[in-house]
Amino acid sequence: MAQPDYKFAGWIGLAPETADGKMVWQEFEPKEWEETDIDIKVTHCGICGSDLHTLRSGWGPTKYPCCVGHEIIGIAVRVGSKAVGDIKVGNRFGVVGTYNGIHLHGGKSYGGYSLYNRTPSNFVIKIPDAIPSADAAPMLCGGVTVYSPLKHNGCGPGKRVGIIGVGGLGHFGVLFTKALGADKVVAISRKASKSADSLQMGADTYIATEDEPDWATKYARSLDLIVCTVSSSKMPMTEYLGLHATNGSLVQAGLPEDGSLFANVRNLILRVKVDSSFIGSPNEIREMLYLVAEKG
Repeated sequence: MAQPDYKFAGWIGLAPETADGKMVWQEFEPKEWEETDIDIKVTHCGICGSDLHTLRSGWGPTKYPCCVGHEIIGIAVRVGSKAVGDIKVGNRFGVVGTYNGIHLHGGKSYGGYSLYNRTPSNFVIKIPDAIPSADAAPMLCGGVTVYSPLKHNGCGPGKRVGIIGVGGLGHFGVLFTKALGADKVVAISRKASKSADSLQMGADTYIATEDEPDWATKYARSLDLIVCTVSSSKMPMTEYLGLHATNGSLVQAGLPEDGSLFANVRNLILRVKVDSSFIGSPNEIREMLYLVAEKG
C-alpha cells in the first residue's frame, strides 16, 4: 500500500511543566504501520483529567514527547488488510488512545490532540449514528469509567446509588445510574452550587458535604452502592463509608496522584466492600453507547 499523503502532528508535551499551558504544535512519528492497524482523521477529542495527570507525570514518569487526548472520534482514512471488525474507509469510529503506552511490536502511542491517530483495529469502536461525535467523545473514558463499576456492581432496580463528585465523571454517573433504573440516585459534592444541575439530570437527592453540617448523620446507612469519582486522598472517607447500608459497596474510580489508599474500621463493622475501577473494556464501551442511543 502506498504511503499516506498526510502528516501526523499535534499538541506535544515535552516536560512536566507542559501541563501549565506550554504544549507545542509539531509533527510526531506514529507507531510503524501494521496491517492490523487503522489511521483515523481526528474530528473530535474529549478533554479529560487524565491529560493533565499524564502531562505532568502525576501517575508516574511520562515518556516525553507525548501527545495527550485519549477520547478520540474520527473518520477512518486507512484500513489495514488484516484489520478486525467491519471497518471501512470513511466510517466514523472512536478509540480510547492509551497515550504514552508502548505497542506490542514497538512504537509509542499518541493521543487525539492531533490531526491523525494510528491505532490497532481491535481497539476501535463504531459510534452509533444516533450519538453526535461531540457527545460520544467524552463517553469513551469519562462515561465508561463510571458505567463499568455501576454495571459490575448491579446498578438497577432495587439499588440506592450515590455518586461522589459531580464533575465530568460524576455527571455521567448520575445519568447512567438513572438510565439503569436504580431506585434512588444521590449526587454528593462539597458545595450546593451543583445541586440544580444534578437534580435536572435525574438525581433524587443532593448532598452538599460542606454546606450541610449533619449530612453524615442525616443520610447514614441509606445507600447500597457508592461510586467515588474524586481524584483526591483528602476526602471524608469515614463519613462516606457510613452512608452505606450493611453489605454495601464503595468503588473508587478517581485515582489520586499521591497513590494514597484509605482504610477504616467502619467498613468492617458494616461489612462494606471497598473496590476500585479504572476505565472499561471496549465491549463495555459498546454496551454503554448502545444504552445511550436507546435512551436518547
